[in-house]
Amino acid sequence: MEIVLAKTAGFCFGVKRAVDTVYNEINNDRDVEVFTYGPIIHNEEVVNDLDKKGVVVIDENKSLSEYFQNDKKHKVIIRSHGVGKHVYDELEEYGVKIIDATCPFVKKIHKIVAEESAKGKGIIIIGDENHPEVVGIKGWSVSEPIILDTIDKASNIKLEENKEYVIVAQTTFNSIKFKELVEIFTKKYYNVYVYSTICNATEERQKEASKLASEVDTMIVIGGKNSSNTQKLYNISKKECKNTYYIQTLVDLDLTVIESAKRVGITAGASTPNHIIKEVQNSMSELSFEELLNQSEENGNAVRPGSVIEGKVIGVKSDVIYVDIQYKADGIITRAEYSNTPGLDLTTVVSVGDPITVKVIKTNDGEGQVLLSYKKVAAEKSYEKLQEAFDNEEVLTAKVTEVVSGGISVMVDECKVFIPASLVSDTYEKNLDKYMGQEIQFVLTEFKPKNRRIIGDRKKLLVASKAEAAKKLFETINVGDVVEGTVKNVTPFGAFIDLGGADGLLHISEMSWGRIDDPKSVVKVGDTVKTFIKDINGDKIALSLKFDDNNPWANAVEKYAIGTEVTGKIARMTAFGAFVELEPGVDALLHVSQISNEHIEKPEDVYQIGQEITAKVVDFKEEEKKISLSVKALLPPVDTTEEATEE
Repeated sequence: MEIVLAKTAGFCFGVKRAVDTVYNEINNDRDVEVFTYGPIIHNEEVVNDLDKKGVVVIDENKSLSEYFQNDKKHKVIIRSHGVGKHVYDELEEYGVKIIDATCPFVKKIHKIVAEESAKGKGIIIIGDENHPEVVGIKGWSVSEPIILDTIDKASNIKLEENKEYVIVAQTTFNSIKFKELVEIFTKKYYNVYVYSTICNATEERQKEASKLASEVDTMIVIGGKNSSNTQKLYNISKKECKNTYYIQTLVDLDLTVIESAKRVGITAGASTPNHIIKEVQNSMSELSFEELLNQSEENGNAVRPGSVIEGKVIGVKSDVIYVDIQYKADGIITRAEYSNTPGLDLTTVVSVGDPITVKVIKTNDGEGQVLLSYKKVAAEKSYEKLQEAFDNEEVLTAKVTEVVSGGISVMVDECKVFIPASLVSDTYEKNLDKYMGQEIQFVLTEFKPKNRRIIGDRKKLLVASKAEAAKKLFETINVGDVVEGTVKNVTPFGAFIDLGGADGLLHISEMSWGRIDDPKSVVKVGDTVKTFIKDINGDKIALSLKFDDNNPWANAVEKYAIGTEVTGKIARMTAFGAFVELEPGVDALLHVSQISNEHIEKPEDVYQIGQEITAKVVDFKEEEKKISLSVKALLPPVDTTEEATEE
């Protein structure tokens, strides 16, 4: 086994400076009572050691009067996270000596926030609002700052248009996520100024953790349970290596998790002492692990962590199974170690007396019982099945058990297969919730069980299926065929119809013999429509609803013969006249000169869109599909006799 320790693991400059300051102050003057404002770092080992040496931790939620009522001399060390200005003011009122161990990088943020907020600028702090560093930064702002750490929060915040804003970040914030959040504001507003306040050491530590995690079988992240930067290292490492474990000390490390690992990486948060890192590293050497196994075997039984043994069920409850494993202690299988199915009632799947094959997780669960896993044995059998399916490109069927932002997960026996959102369907789907609980088919495109990376692909099957269906469709259809399909999508220029293998375009101009302004007024998604194929060009199919038997021009020559009086509605107007719809698909021109016996400047002076009029057909050109109308022809002739007499 190769063990790789990250170069940047352990105390950062600011934390080391703060811890060294406390230990120095303890040794400098024994007569002065030493306090830290809050835990000096987020590491229980260090805090407990300082407590033994008499260092008192001030609870930020309590009044300072509870700590400084005696006549002793007091000195308070401000931790590396820093505090708000009001804390300094309160401490000075009690006359205590203040020793400021605030990280210089955090101090810089305090200065920025204090100066910029004093100028009337809004302050945006990107970080965890409950983290002491962020609480301290907030305490230097003149006005109430905006604090956020998620894309949802950033997207929902509306800034004042005429106000300038300054963005700073918690020094340990994820640098990639910081850039994403900043981009949301800079794209929407021009009056936002960004200060890069993420500590370089933090960014380097996160980059190194990401790279190391991608190169190992197992990743160990060491740090206090309340350490924000350690939690970020764990999340970053988990993305690259599924076998990532978060521990505080050697006691938390289950050496069985690295039993089959060939390469193990170790990193640690900024508040993790070097001696803890070394202790974990040394315990993970090949020799110490081998000794651990030998010690188990010397007990005279094959029951040791990692071994697969046969047992018999001797008791069952809804959430635990008791197993006789022919050992000095009985074994137990918890619900979580039996199956990945949430809330499974174990009494419905096993009975007393059933034989069962299990894997030993721990020889002592803390209460003298052996912790077993049925799920891990089932998973190993599933791995064999999946390996065969991967090698043979076999189509698998499984139920979707989880939907996440990046895709969906299915369970094959006790093995989880992840299908990325881009491989779920052959079309973009924003919401994958509809797949929850569905049985789907897929093939495996990646199988790396050691890295817990098993990737499925449903899109490949859909594409292949549609290609086969399209091939059959094009072999059977011809121009002029009447076909039935389902409306798949409606756009401003027409609708796409699923013909069962390929889509055909029903253009807006082919939806009716009449004029259509909006395709949605004719069809909607999900409608079943009967059309005919107007044209086939390669893999493109043009459809039409303009059937010959309902062509309004078919008998127009009789209906609109010259001299016929007709009624229609004004459909649209131009400078030279108005177009009158006689019926859907048949428009006629009423020239401006044929509106009245009097001079008309433009048709709008007389008519409105939609107004019904009666006119006479004065011209009909069948080949050009043009009809000319005249209202004037229906008016009484103008009497010109009187005008001639006056002259």
